[in-house]
Amino acid sequence: VGHGTFSVVHEVKMKRTKEVYVAKRIFRKDLHPSDAIALQDEIEALQQVTNCEHIVKLFDVFDEPDSTFLVLESMKGGDLIDRIVKKQHYTEYDAKEVSRKLLMGVAYCHKKKIANRDLKPESVLLKAHSDTDVKISDFGYAKRVTFPNSLKTQCGTEGYVAPEILEHRPAYDVSCDMWSLGVIIYIVLGGYRPFRGEGEDIQRQTRYGEYKFHKRYWGHVSDDAKKLITSMLTVDPERRITAEDALQDRWIQADEVSLGGVELSDNMKDLMNLRNAKRKIKAATTAIIATKKLQIIGGFHAYQDS
Repeated sequence: VGHGTFSVVHEVKMKRTKEVYVAKRIFRKDLHPSDAIALQDEIEALQQVTNCEHIVKLFDVFDEPDSTFLVLESMKGGDLIDRIVKKQHYTEYDAKEVSRKLLMGVAYCHKKKIANRDLKPESVLLKAHSDTDVKISDFGYAKRVTFPNSLKTQCGTEGYVAPEILEHRPAYDVSCDMWSLGVIIYIVLGGYRPFRGEGEDIQRQTRYGEYKFHKRYWGHVSDDAKKLITSMLTVDPERRITAEDALQDRWIQADEVSLGGVELSDNMKDLMNLRNAKRKIKAATTAIIATKKLQIIGGFHAYQDS
């Protein structure tokens, strides 16, 4: 059902129960030693957070002579953007509920001291076509935070990566995920990314937190929603809101009566263009820098995590 540089993904069925799963096969012989470490980090992270209902469940891990297999929950509902653009009726309450569930998943990770480091809409999947349960699925760059600002590797996806990760010698922790989630919430409300462009332009916007709530798209969106996004897209990670605090935010706590009448369907028309552009330039949406390996890409240097 899919493949990566060193992996292939199959849909599998348990003979006894007929239950359907997804098996991700990673070919270890092709992995650079640093990638093998990253694989172990991914497995350990998934094992730590797999009991959260808003994170894709890891059922089993096993090895064969040349491969490692991860048996994961099957998610047949597509990703977040696909679901939103297909909805005929989409309100601010719908966007708030998606945001709340993602915050619950991120809060669970952070409670376990796990930083995802690559949150983006493509990593948010739905269980089935008929439901709205969203789950965080990709932990390929996940890392345990052993002490404050213990993470050093520049990794993530352009347009979603936190500004502190773009520093020449980065030192950061779980707060980087709150920036990325702030970008996602901006998208599910406004229908476009807050940081746009390519290369140095988008990096500059990210470093200085340069974005706007354009009236055409945001004039009818509640001030509470914009306040939460602003608290997440705060350049200084020490001042950025935490996942636990965000879950208590006034907008996240709002009910359908107050938000259900705010129609956002028109805002989402440009999301399909974003989706098509992503597919055409897939390389631009992969990780900025291969994790745990000293190399230079686009002027960035990656330093190995402690």
